[in-house]
Amino acid sequence: MEARLLSAILGVVMVQVQTAMQYLDMEKIAGFWREVGVASNQNLALKTPKRMEALFLTLSGDELTVKAAYNSSGSCETENIVGSEVDVSGRFVFPGHREIHVIDTDYERYAILRLSLHWQGKDFHVLKYFTRSLEDEDEPGFWRFRELTAETGLYLAARHGRCAKLLKEELI
Repeated sequence: MEARLLSAILGVVMVQVQTAMQYLDMEKIAGFWREVGVASNQNLALKTPKRMEALFLTLSGDELTVKAAYNSSGSCETENIVGSEVDVSGRFVFPGHREIHVIDTDYERYAILRLSLHWQGKDFHVLKYFTRSLEDEDEPGFWRFRELTAETGLYLAARHGRCAKLLKEELI
């Protein structure tokens, strides 16, 4: 029941945002992003021992390569996955029934992504708030993120973790 309600709420939010954001400039979205906030009503998405700290996005044609930095019980791990853009600008599908949809961004300071995963017969959806900075969190995008997640609950996961810093330094 909760999953259906969240899907319905996120569906309404997606329709509202898609009308405002018709075109995603893929070159501008590329680069480093640090995870600052997470919103979901599903505990699996919020209480995982492998916590994402940052992403580095690279584009080649309609393919998006995501290099993700995780803190896994105090150790830094990275994962590279390649996805393809599908029918909607800013929506990418990845192996393992995973999907990323760029909901909103100003390209320079913040991005709000909807991550979806089909696992063990269930659909999981998480809204994530990212910034370009290792320090700043209270950007204009934060208020947009709060607005989008008012019905699901807001879970800030600000991490000044070393994994995000290592990823950014590695790629500079």
